[in-house]
Amino acid sequence: MSVRKGNLQDLSACVLIDTSYVTEHVWQIRTEERPYEQISVTFQTIRLPRSVRAKPPRDSDCLVDDWQRGDCFLVAEHEGEIRGYLNMVLQPWRAVGWINDLVVRRKHRRQGIASELLRDAFGWAREHDVRTVVLETQTKNYPAICFCRKHGFTFSGFHDQYYPNQDIAIFFARGL
Repeated sequence: MSVRKGNLQDLSACVLIDTSYVTEHVWQIRTEERPYEQISVTFQTIRLPRSVRAKPPRDSDCLVDDWQRGDCFLVAEHEGEIRGYLNMVLQPWRAVGWINDLVVRRKHRRQGIASELLRDAFGWAREHDVRTVVLETQTKNYPAICFCRKHGFTFSGFHDQYYPNQDIAIFFARGL
């Protein structure tokens, strides 16, 4: 398998990849206001009564817009098949790379493809003087949360009603 910069033909293939995932857990948020202007926020992993299939709220138009920026769009290819992609946009004034998409075809998940894409994205980021990489996901995307934690990302915040569907976004960051 090779990881390389994606082109327009690759983008067309990536748009067709099913981005849905299955989860049995969610990160549940709890907030509590306390005296003296204190607010406590906690996240707790909750097991769902049954598996749920969900889809990230970003649509293919967002992917096309990001690709047109020309920042970091990598594809993992094997035997002519695009097996996954990573889309990271650069925020140079903050020296931040923001991973908007990290997708692997369902039949190729849990084979190290996302990890390889991430390693190459870190290399790209270092070459472009990025100091921090941020990855966002939904609180119900437990597979992505586990992936972030496995790869040294730390929880760095959340935004209630961040997505158009009103889902909560959680942010993970990793210094380079």
